[in-house]
Amino acid sequence: MEQMQQEVDSYIGQFKEGYFSPLAMTARLTEELGELAREVNHHYGEKPKKSTEEEKAIEEEMGDVLFVLICMANSLGVDLEHAHDLVMEKFRTRDRDRWTRKDEQE
Repeated sequence: MEQMQQEVDSYIGQFKEGYFSPLAMTARLTEELGELAREVNHHYGEKPKKSTEEEKAIEEEMGDVLFVLICMANSLGVDLEHAHDLVMEKFRTRDRDRWTRKDEQE
């Protein structure tokens, strides 16, 4: 994750404009998430794609979401690997008995 954050920072750092404001990036993240939701709905939901709509891969849309999330983390000084570790610890403790484990099934 650190390498991805550095790669995005190097890319953005070559432009005078730099990172967008946190509010603008939140809007962009929402936009990209909407595009991902639309693709998932076309592939797995009840809403088929119109014949005039461009075919996009779910993978590409996830990449767009990830890129904007990394931009936002970089601009706010958030270490995404550390954020991931915090969340995983929360799930390991708070939700440890919430779900049925595969090894507990009959």
